Amino acid sequence: MHKFTKYLAIVIFSLFTLPAFAIDDAVSTGIFNNTAIDGYDTVAYFKQGKAVEGDKKFQFSWRDANWRFSSQENLQLFKQDPEKYAAQYGGYCAWAMANGKTAGIDPYAWHIEDGKLYLNYNKKIKSDWLSTMAADIDSANKHYPEITDVKKYINN
Repeated sequence: MHKFTKYLAIVIFSLFTLPAFAIDDAVSTGIFNNTAIDGYDTVAYFKQGKAVEGDKKFQFSWRDANWRFSSQENLQLFKQDPEKYAAQYGGYCAWAMANGKTAGIDPYAWHIEDGKLYLNYNKKIKSDWLSTMAADIDSANKHYPEITDVKKYINN
């Protein structure tokens, strides 16, 4: 049974780190829902300095995903300037995106740099990402429009 568990974990991890060509959504959402960043309030990272769960009653659709907020005030701030508050790379793991892949995130593995929110798969990956952050941001900025459909939302 131990080997089965190990192989199952590998298969599941592989599903969440699919190669670039398999993903086309600009925003990472749940498998069984259309909720961005696991339902956490993206504005709260900036305003409260921590991960805060959003509430379905404060929800807004942006880039074909539902973004949840912990208060009406945070919802309004996001509506006024989604680009300012949205997690970079549509909420995909910043480290994975830098490597041309996508992965889910741990809402508690986050960092704000130059006024932008970056999320990571877990705290270990966040630590690795922080050590090469500048290069990883450059790389992820190139990969994100190549492996997602974000271009359809950007005015040229």
